Amino acid sequence: MLEDKVLELALYFGAEWVLWLILGMGALTVLIAVVKQVYFLQQSSPEAALQAALHRFLTGGSRADLQGALSSMKGVEARVLRAGLEANAADAMEDAITGTLSFERLKLESGLLFIGTVASNAPFVGLFGTVLGIIKAFNDLAQKTDESANAVMGGISEALVATAVGLLVAIPAVVLYNVLTRQVKTKLGRVESLGSLIISRVRGGA
Repeated sequence: MLEDKVLELALYFGAEWVLWLILGMGALTVLIAVVKQVYFLQQSSPEAALQAALHRFLTGGSRADLQGALSSMKGVEARVLRAGLEANAADAMEDAITGTLSFERLKLESGLLFIGTVASNAPFVGLFGTVLGIIKAFNDLAQKTDESANAVMGGISEALVATAVGLLVAIPAVVLYNVLTRQVKTKLGRVESLGSLIISRVRGGA
């Protein structure tokens, strides 16, 4: 009884909707990756100006001068360091930097979960479409008397397209996920290192 119901569903829906689902997942993955890349570019502090301001502070400049320089900059680095400098004691600075960095991490990593999910599951979705197509192909074989072999082979070849499309979507998604994750880790690690340098300077008597 249950097998009959599953067969009816497989024959009714077929495998074509799975192909459209995979293609939609792939298109959305590319869109998210592009949006994230634009966001990364927009949220990067100007490197030359940031390095110059930090160099002046670490070589004896005042805390107020660094705060003023950071207030005119955009980007994750400037926001996190500015939040730390707004605290008084070094321990409070460390907490402020850690808290702000965690908040920025959430924004930088948003959307990556979807890309990672597509990367790991698109092949299985494609395999599901292939299974549906094969079920339909063998059902056609049971129903036909003439040219049945050609019919079932054609149906299986069409069904295998779903697996191929699933892999075609999954492989770029894996690459995009790894690249974006590395960019996030690099940026967060850089900000954390700069925050540690500032805290060390403050503890030294800035």
